[in-house]
Amino acid sequence: MALASTRSATVEGVAAQMVTVEANVGAGLPGMHMVGLGDAAVKESRERIRTAIANSSLAWPRTKIMVSLSPAHLPKAGSHFDLPIALAVLGSLDPRAHERLATTMFLGELALDGALRRAEGVLPMLLAALGTADGAGGAGNTVKTVVVPRANAEEAALLGRREVLVADSLAQVWRWCIGEVELEGVGAPEASIRKADVPDFRDIAGMSEEREALEVAAAGGHHVMMIGPPGSGKSMLAERLPSILPPLTVEEMVEVTAIHAAAGTSGGGAVAARPFVAPHPSITRAALTGGGGANPVPGAVSLAHRGVLFLDEASEIPAHVLDGLRIPLEKREVRLSRLRSDVVYPADFQLVLAANPCACERKRGKCVCTSPVRARHLRNVSGPLRDRIDVVVRTSGDATVVSAEGAEPSSAIAERVLAARERASARWTRAGIEESVNGRVSPTLIRRCFPARESAMAFLETELALGELTQRGVDRCLKLAWTLADLEGVDVPDIDHVDRAMALRTSHAKAVA
Repeated sequence: MALASTRSATVEGVAAQMVTVEANVGAGLPGMHMVGLGDAAVKESRERIRTAIANSSLAWPRTKIMVSLSPAHLPKAGSHFDLPIALAVLGSLDPRAHERLATTMFLGELALDGALRRAEGVLPMLLAALGTADGAGGAGNTVKTVVVPRANAEEAALLGRREVLVADSLAQVWRWCIGEVELEGVGAPEASIRKADVPDFRDIAGMSEEREALEVAAAGGHHVMMIGPPGSGKSMLAERLPSILPPLTVEEMVEVTAIHAAAGTSGGGAVAARPFVAPHPSITRAALTGGGGANPVPGAVSLAHRGVLFLDEASEIPAHVLDGLRIPLEKREVRLSRLRSDVVYPADFQLVLAANPCACERKRGKCVCTSPVRARHLRNVSGPLRDRIDVVVRTSGDATVVSAEGAEPSSAIAERVLAARERASARWTRAGIEESVNGRVSPTLIRRCFPARESAMAFLETELALGELTQRGVDRCLKLAWTLADLEGVDVPDIDHVDRAMALRTSHAKAVA
């Protein structure tokens, strides 16, 4: 009897759990048997593994093979178990490989000729095995090295860990396990980042007020609603919002890439630019917030994590779908409950809604809708959702500028946005919280410890007493006022900042009433 074991992992949501792969070769009828709650991809791997080993000119046991995936109670999913199972079987015949097998995590699907194919969900599994870049967390006491297919090298390089190696074939990995060859590392993270082309604000003619409103939204991470007739530039403005947001940090790239890999939309590489997700108005609530069977996939709110979620034609989206945004906007995550577990996906995004002011085409600038139609328009945007929107942009179809020559580029706006965010981040760091934008700070903290000037707070109290603002509206106005002050380099918001913040919010109430 011969026994060998190695390490792998399985992903649930964007988190991974370590799995021990054991193979035992002993007396019995020839055949390969698997236990440990593997899914269809795992169970079907038997013939792939046997054929890949044969075509790699490696030995295959001609007796009974028992493979165990533990912990036994944990469901295992994915074709990336092909490589560790194959190596455990080979290791049961050759003790030279036992040391490296026991301290290495292997990921990769096997082609029939023994070549390694891309594995899905590599980043969460790497984090589970090795922990963060500073060595915190993970299973570092048992896993010293991780081997991934070359197709996963770009995203694996984001972690910047020297312990991650790449390989091309089963034969190459096996020769490394027995000490005959060395494998190369994934490379530096900078080399794996590809710049994406993002539309620029320099392409927009005029629209100075609209551009300024989006600058405020970008600086404070505030949610936006744009209202205007068809063809007035709503979509064009929304598409350019990511171009003035600060670039993703490496840690944020890891988060975003892991989510897109879980959804199968990463394209096989690292997501280097802030996501811009613009689903069709016919989107369902499950597609918006995430869902599925035993292994739910992330929805649009999670795919837009660290980026922008743009919902065009908001008046066409059912109210119950839009109301699904309320909890993600507050909690910045989505919790999908299943029978035996909860799957949590991050959902820290910037929301942009766009809608026409009415249901007609506004011929010659005049609304021709009937009163009942006007009354129903945008009623699907509920009051609680409206209260979570800070900035309203009113676009007009009356263009005053034809040429975009001389328009300010996104790079210039992005510099001001970054400077404002740095001021905000420094302030919140001094307060003992890790936030970079005002829109995400606890309203209780701002109200108690960071109020505006006395006259500005008295103005807000008056508006609250008159019913012009809700309590949440007061908090949102304070956050907006702080953003306006940060853009101007002012230490404390005054009544002018609060008044301008009120103007950005109250125009929304009038627009959808």
